[in-house]
Amino acid sequence: MAVFTTRNTRIAGISACVPEKIISNWDYTWIGMKERQQLVNTIGVETKRAVDKYTSASDLCYVAAEKLVEDLGWIKEEIELLIFISQSKDYTIPHNAAIIQDRMGLPRTCVAFDIGLGCSAYVYGLSVMNNMMSSGHIKKGLLLMGDISSTGSRRDKSAYPLFGDAGTATAIEYADGFEEMTFNLQTDGAGYDAIIIPDGGMRNPTTKSSLEFKQIDKGIIRNNIQIVLNGIDVFNFSLREVAPNILSLLERINKTTEDFDYFVLHQANKLMNNAIRMKLKSPKAKFPLSISKYGNTSSASIPVTIVSELQKEISVNELNLILSGFGVGLSWGSVSLKTDRIKCPEVLIYEDHIKNYNPNRYHYIVKSK
Repeated sequence: MAVFTTRNTRIAGISACVPEKIISNWDYTWIGMKERQQLVNTIGVETKRAVDKYTSASDLCYVAAEKLVEDLGWIKEEIELLIFISQSKDYTIPHNAAIIQDRMGLPRTCVAFDIGLGCSAYVYGLSVMNNMMSSGHIKKGLLLMGDISSTGSRRDKSAYPLFGDAGTATAIEYADGFEEMTFNLQTDGAGYDAIIIPDGGMRNPTTKSSLEFKQIDKGIIRNNIQIVLNGIDVFNFSLREVAPNILSLLERINKTTEDFDYFVLHQANKLMNNAIRMKLKSPKAKFPLSISKYGNTSSASIPVTIVSELQKEISVNELNLILSGFGVGLSWGSVSLKTDRIKCPEVLIYEDHIKNYNPNRYHYIVKSK
């Protein structure tokens, strides 16, 4: 079992950025009103945010990072680590982290690389960053993650109503002696095809047939470069694995659910998260939900939920948290951590903030097409 502890790091701040455009599932006319009602009640997504065709996940992360660095008063020359996690890269090559490093004006001494993960990304990303920083050789780092939902078919009722767009930034700093973070990470690649885009990679390159739309089932029409979500398999996997993963973590650190203020879960869907909560026998108040406002934002969902639902409390109090991400891969993991009055601005609206910065050629390359 991959249970391990990282030391001497703390979260200094978390920020989240979403696009201005709001899409309501009540207006999802691909299905009838009765099915819309059932969908909203089950998955919990009433509204979600959607970027325009010129905006990428890295743009949202860039705005979130600039605001957070500004609020923290960090000197950019002191930031020596930047990790970008997404399934919505700007390009196949190069990696986004290098582009963002230059766009933000971070020093050339900054280590910058991407990780390709989705639903479990926040927990996995924290584990990588904290391990790299625990020795004290790197004092300040930025963990950026976000996804956009443009890979979904609007005529696919199994996936389109679920996913929303967001980008986030988490600032990590070296803090000698700060409370440990303990992780429990797991993987089951046998379920890799439960959430997949079949074509467009090196295994199945895009061909003319990849773009042909096919009727998969009633209310489900998509092509092979659009996301396929096997909801039943993902639901069963989550019910089977997530609660035991958290309970194993609690047992390892000799704590119970009562020792924690909140459990922030990946916002998969409301029914799934409530089922996990009941398995943990914990009150609803300890499980914040942002899915009704922002949908399932994949890699960004845990930090989006923290900023959206706990912003005031996490800014002024010490909090003991369990974070748990689970999904695509299949991969899942949880972490126990403590926060201490971190910087946490309110959720940023991308269009309100981009004018405050000077987007360089990378933004305009996309916009000019």
